[in-house]
Amino acid sequence: MKCRSILALFLLFALSVIAAAQVSVADNSPTKSAVLGPGDEIAGRVVGEADYDFVATVNEDGKIEVPFSKEPVLAQCRTERELRLDLTERLSKYLKNPQFSFRVTNRNSRPPTTISGEVNTPQQVVLMRKVTLFELLTFAGGPKEDSAGGLVQVFRPQAPTCPDTDEGSHWPVDPSNPTEIPSRTYNLNDVRIGQEQSNPVIYPGDVVMVQKAAPVWVTGEVVNSMGIYMKQGGLSLSEAVAKVGGFRREARTSEVRIQRLNPKTGKRDEMTFNYDLVRKKKQEDFMLQPYDIVVVGVAKPGIGKQILELAMGAAKTTITAASSAVPYRVIY
Repeated sequence: MKCRSILALFLLFALSVIAAAQVSVADNSPTKSAVLGPGDEIAGRVVGEADYDFVATVNEDGKIEVPFSKEPVLAQCRTERELRLDLTERLSKYLKNPQFSFRVTNRNSRPPTTISGEVNTPQQVVLMRKVTLFELLTFAGGPKEDSAGGLVQVFRPQAPTCPDTDEGSHWPVDPSNPTEIPSRTYNLNDVRIGQEQSNPVIYPGDVVMVQKAAPVWVTGEVVNSMGIYMKQGGLSLSEAVAKVGGFRREARTSEVRIQRLNPKTGKRDEMTFNYDLVRKKKQEDFMLQPYDIVVVGVAKPGIGKQILELAMGAAKTTITAASSAVPYRVIY
């Protein structure tokens, strides 16, 4: 119950923080996506015949009441053109060559579709024609290059009014999903290359969320200690080190420590990796996992450097002792 409430709040938050202005993807042809649905408001006017004028709202049954029809007229899942022809035909029973004007004044059946997460232009879009996931991602400027992960999730809070297929209308709820909101997850690379099964039709009211990539952190004796987003396909230790600018001169590359989160204990296990063997091509590169912490320590000084440091330390001690033993006078 708690998880369900959290996700519901999250979705509401996503809707409220959309950065760009709401835009509309216009309908260029009378496709099934441009059809009417419950809640849409329609206004009709007959020139010189005010008794036949009407303003109607499509009810839950998908019908409207008009003054020149004894029975409600079906409007749901019909285009404006189809409904206009039907109403004109009904008027012709009472009027000769009626001059009938007809328009949809409000499309309440088309809640905005939200695209958010790791995209360049998060926004809400009113869909007036058929739009696929690939097109919607392109419309939002595409996934962010630096932080987008490999997955995009589509939530469907409400079934489409007039879907192309039953499959598009009824998404089953995953039993393991406590939110009870139907959703599907798609591989972002598959969407990019246009695989049909990863490029579904997006319907009004859908929420499209491009997930953020999981981070790893590289710290210690590297040029820039920082977090790195792990993109789809994985991240090797060599790639991670290159992204932070490489090792510092003092780095102990023979013993790079990787701290990995243990899901069973909730603590981090530590392992040591000899990066020098990778450089010499004697060992394969180490593949990192999400939330790994790479710690690069300082190399121990060689024996020559240790002797030099000891000699310098002894010399400093002797000079300090000699200086403190000599009496001093003040000249005014």
